[in-house]
Amino acid sequence: MEKYNIIIEKDKDGWYVSEVIGLPGCHTQAKTMDQLIERTKEAIKAYKVDTKSKEEISSFIAVQQIKV
Repeated sequence: MEKYNIIIEKDKDGWYVSEVIGLPGCHTQAKTMDQLIERTKEAIKAYKVDTKSKEEISSFIAVQQIKV
């Protein structure tokens, strides 16, 4: 079982949106967090089949919040 880092945001219409770090273009959305996690897992599986790659494109370093 592999581990992935995801970024979760809530859009202006109330949808939760996830983006998988290290898998470019691998993202999904849902109305609930439980749904989002399940859909994200499905998106990762589909991404792996489509790219036929077992390695991530990039490595996660950190998420940082800054003030400007």
